[in-house]
Amino acid sequence: MSTAVSPLAPRSVPDLPPVRGVRIATGAAGIKYRDRTDVLLMAFDEGTAVAGVLTTTRCPSAPVDHCRRALAGGRARVLVVNSGNANAFTGRHGVATTNSTAEAAAKLAGCSADEVFLASTGVIGEPLDPNKIVPHLGALSDRAAPDGWLEAARAIMTTDTYAKVATASVRIGDAEVRINGIAKGAGMIAPDMATMLSFVATDARIAPDVLQALLARAVAPSFNSVTVDSDTSTSDTLLVFATGAANNPEPSGADDPALADFAAALDAVLLDLARQVARDGEGARKEIQVTVEGASDARSAKRIALSIANSPLVKTAVAGEDANWGRVVMAVGKAGEPAERDCLAIWFGNVRVAHEGERDPAYSEAEASAAMREEVIAIRVDLGLGSGRWTVYSCDLTKEYVAINGDYRS
Repeated sequence: MSTAVSPLAPRSVPDLPPVRGVRIATGAAGIKYRDRTDVLLMAFDEGTAVAGVLTTTRCPSAPVDHCRRALAGGRARVLVVNSGNANAFTGRHGVATTNSTAEAAAKLAGCSADEVFLASTGVIGEPLDPNKIVPHLGALSDRAAPDGWLEAARAIMTTDTYAKVATASVRIGDAEVRINGIAKGAGMIAPDMATMLSFVATDARIAPDVLQALLARAVAPSFNSVTVDSDTSTSDTLLVFATGAANNPEPSGADDPALADFAAALDAVLLDLARQVARDGEGARKEIQVTVEGASDARSAKRIALSIANSPLVKTAVAGEDANWGRVVMAVGKAGEPAERDCLAIWFGNVRVAHEGERDPAYSEAEASAAMREEVIAIRVDLGLGSGRWTVYSCDLTKEYVAINGDYRS
């Protein structure tokens, strides 16, 4: 884990009040890091609904396989997360570790193992000793308390330089409900479904199928629209827990008008966390926001935006504060999506640098260079073909990224 906090870290950390029906504890198991917490336990009231989105990789971790099966039940009592070891590509040993951890947590909570959710993050291919985790669960369960969200975010960090948290409060009918979320991620970040761990809890009463529908919508413009290095992890896990403790009238479906404010708040929490992940990209010094508009459709716009955001040449140009719009042209052209060279327009910030397939007639190197010195680099591309639009969030590529990943297993 890096000791230097990213210059893109939030200037302040929001206060995350308790979410009714959720209790939290963290501990230090020494899985990889010394003198820091690396195990998180969340306990939920009986009847808590759960929804989730998991990695699409063909090489998922053992905890991802466990969560995929457990999500079918739609109910949760316990979440156990460790950092320092991904328990991925660990064969039968990895399965045995997830099984023993889930069974031990279930026994403590008085529930079935299918109501226990697991996540692991860290080095791939190293066996995870269950004796590093299971013996701690009893003490964690005993001291779990309603506060501790910031410590929970710190416990799941790996190469992150800061804890990522977000919160919102809205009403469903006459009931006030809280949404709290944490995330980790700084490298191996790409869509499908965005490489990271994130856990969100609310005290709203929402059925599992409705919660899943809301999450599926919210993840597309947030965690599925961030990329640091185009690499999708073995361990992507996003889980949302709804305890029902707010006792609001249960919504009839995801399109129930009573859920409109809640859905908007969930969208905002996930986007906040997703942007924090992008801004904490390993070695990052600048956030990149790529917006493609005028595409044939939204899907095409997203593919082109990802082509730009994932281009090492674009990312290094941003790192060097070089207004090299030719690299953006390259990335548009290689995306394999409909594009017309002579319709293309490109902006860096508010400065239009290219228009109708050539350098803008009013192009100013000084103005373009000034735009590249900003903390957030907004790249906008208008294809001039249709109404498709999408925004992707990313970061620059610096020498520090190579150093961090060259030494990751050391």
